[in-house]
Amino acid sequence: MPHSNSSSSYGSVSKTFHWLTAFLLITAFLLGMISSNLAHTIQSPDFDGAQDTIDRAVLLFSLHKTIGLASFFVALARILWALRQPKPGLLHPDNKPEALAAEVVHWMLYGAMVATPLTGWIHHAATTGFAPIWWPFGQNLPFVPKSEPVSALFASLHWIAGKALLISVVLHVAGAIKHVVIDRDATLRRMLPGTRALPEPPAQTHSAVPAFVALALWAAILTTGALLGGQAQDHSTHDHGHTSSTVQSAPEDASGSTDPAETRVDDGIGNWIVDSGRLGLTIKQMGSDITGSFASWAADIQFDDPETPGPAGQVAVEIDIKSLSLGTVTDQAMGADYFDSSTYPTARFEATLEKLETGYQAVGQLTIRDKSLPLTLPFTLALKENHAEMSGQVTVNRLDFDIGLGTQDAATLGFDVVIEISLKAERRG
Repeated sequence: MPHSNSSSSYGSVSKTFHWLTAFLLITAFLLGMISSNLAHTIQSPDFDGAQDTIDRAVLLFSLHKTIGLASFFVALARILWALRQPKPGLLHPDNKPEALAAEVVHWMLYGAMVATPLTGWIHHAATTGFAPIWWPFGQNLPFVPKSEPVSALFASLHWIAGKALLISVVLHVAGAIKHVVIDRDATLRRMLPGTRALPEPPAQTHSAVPAFVALALWAAILTTGALLGGQAQDHSTHDHGHTSSTVQSAPEDASGSTDPAETRVDDGIGNWIVDSGRLGLTIKQMGSDITGSFASWAADIQFDDPETPGPAGQVAVEIDIKSLSLGTVTDQAMGADYFDSSTYPTARFEATLEKLETGYQAVGQLTIRDKSLPLTLPFTLALKENHAEMSGQVTVNRLDFDIGLGTQDAATLGFDVVIEISLKAERRG
């Protein structure tokens, strides 16, 4: 069998690319459907945290992504090869509308073979806590930041490109069936393996018209996907923007700082008034850090800085659990195996403040769910007249608070949770 195309048939290289691409894309598509259904189960608040379900989802997602990435490179090679090859001639050259439609579908299919895995790859690179790609590269991409809006945008583009791929494949297959059942010609046989006697019409030339039509259709498709991505991000922001408690943290910039002008505070009962602050947490999922923050929490602070080490006051922090935003796993975190926010809507930290030889610490009890455990939070404090800036960090084990007991594999979900707090406050009066 010749390697190159002829006027009567496709060569062995084109046939190999055709069937290999079909196998990879269909496999990736089916794995994506199954793994997405598992993801919906895991992200449901009713999920029981079963480790085998999580492990199965990670395995299937990794397979989906790895095969999808392989299909991307195979598709690129196929398109480059096809552009350099002559095209077998039309068996029905007089039916110009059908010929145009077939060419447009071909170009739509080429676009989908590239756009679907590429948008999925960018979505993967922009998010955190992912099931890894089983390649020695590809977890991150140049110029693609770890960003929830970018991730949401390309998730929508990936979804709509996948739908375009499915429609293009269905139309392509329907055309092949028509040639077999209705036209009874050799169109399908020209792409089947092996060598056989076939008609030899004049070779086609590559026309730009079907490519431009397909390009216009892809512009409409991707624009729709971008609009859907923007709506999804707006919906996510609305869902997790709770403002019911005493301190509402301000939007963060890239460095994690907050704008005091955006903070809304009630006075509380302490002798310090919190102007602005951030209460966040970080946990590892699939070896990658996932960082989130609570939008609503209240801090009542009674503090007087002593001249020598010793007691310095008290603090009580009330946290609205439902105000937590933790990326794509926010809903899962609210579930019964994790924070169980419907049963335990708040967490609380009550402590005595102490001045040390160097620095400060808050020694008290942290209550999450129905567990109250001792916790010491070291912190730094900068005092200037009646203004104070405080920051502290402490690590707790989620299992100590019965969070995620169904997920006992630290490689899937880390045991350590890093809690970070920073605030600016003014002395009352």
